[in-house]
Amino acid sequence: MAKQDYYEVLGVSRDAGADELKKAYRRLAMKYHPDRTQNDAAAETRFKEAKEAYDVLSDARKRAAYDQFGHAGVSSSAGSGPGGAAGAGFGDIFGDIFGDIFGGGAGHRRARGSDLRYSLELTLEEAVHGTEREIRVPKRVNCATCGGSGSRPGSKPKTCGRCDGHGQVRMQQGFFSVQQTCPQCRGRGQLISDPCGTCGGQGMVHDQKTLSVKIPAGVDDGDQVRLGGEGEGGARGVGAGDLYVQVRIARHPIFERDGDDLYCEVPVSFTTMALGGALEIPTLSGRASLKVPAESQSEKIFRLRGKGVRNVRSGHQGDLYCKVVVETPVNLNAKQKKLLNEFDRSVTAGGNRHAPRSSSWRDKIKAFFEDLVD
Repeated sequence: MAKQDYYEVLGVSRDAGADELKKAYRRLAMKYHPDRTQNDAAAETRFKEAKEAYDVLSDARKRAAYDQFGHAGVSSSAGSGPGGAAGAGFGDIFGDIFGDIFGGGAGHRRARGSDLRYSLELTLEEAVHGTEREIRVPKRVNCATCGGSGSRPGSKPKTCGRCDGHGQVRMQQGFFSVQQTCPQCRGRGQLISDPCGTCGGQGMVHDQKTLSVKIPAGVDDGDQVRLGGEGEGGARGVGAGDLYVQVRIARHPIFERDGDDLYCEVPVSFTTMALGGALEIPTLSGRASLKVPAESQSEKIFRLRGKGVRNVRSGHQGDLYCKVVVETPVNLNAKQKKLLNEFDRSVTAGGNRHAPRSSSWRDKIKAFFEDLVD
């Protein structure tokens, strides 16, 4: 009985690309695999035909021979031996389908090197205005002697025979396939027979690198600056990861920051609060004048617009909030105490006129105790 055309078996056109071939094969393999269709001879035959067709068409050399000479051109390369269709387990299909996701299969891309993180402490001024700092980062980098291969110059690594270069081995248990790191090559897929004398076959060496980090104006505590390709080098010459510089802002002696706004507490004399006056307030952009109205109360908050932080993303300019707090005089001499007592008696004599809050408080206390007696 003549064999069916391989393209017809997979249901694809003769100019189908590699991705289209793989998708067609996956669909048929999942549908007709013997582990899923037990004791179904027809399904098993369909599975073998699909596997054979894919084995030929996915190989550029075999496909060219098939396109020119038909089945006769590949009769010795496709069959039912241990490497052919009949010998395929469901684990092979599992690897084909999920290899790109989990890293299985000989053609998968090796992951790049690990990302690194570096904590950089800045002053509030540096964070607000931006700065440039040099940092020294300890990390592993590709060995310069062997170029990251791990082999002595002039020699090459050998493909691991245990995993066939995949770095993973599979254990089949019925329908399920368990994938594990190859114990022989430890997941590398290669064996070093003549290791590099500098890195001992690891392909990596420890090093420190000095980097210049530009911190944009307006960064906040916890923000990160990414330096692409400045992370740890990848084993066997694979590209390096990234370096993430995480900003930590040191405590400031005057200001506290909340987002784009700044807060500070300003001690003010009783006289200034009572009579009013102007205060010189420090800001991160220079000095500013704050006018305190007469008869202001302690802990009143004044807002200075635009004296906060410019947001690094939106450009929004925050504000500065100043809380004025009355400072009680200390270490008074006899004359100062006498003057204060005279002043207090004159204020008390004025009652509600000079101290409305105190008078109201006394009235509330009096009513409270009267209610207790009743």
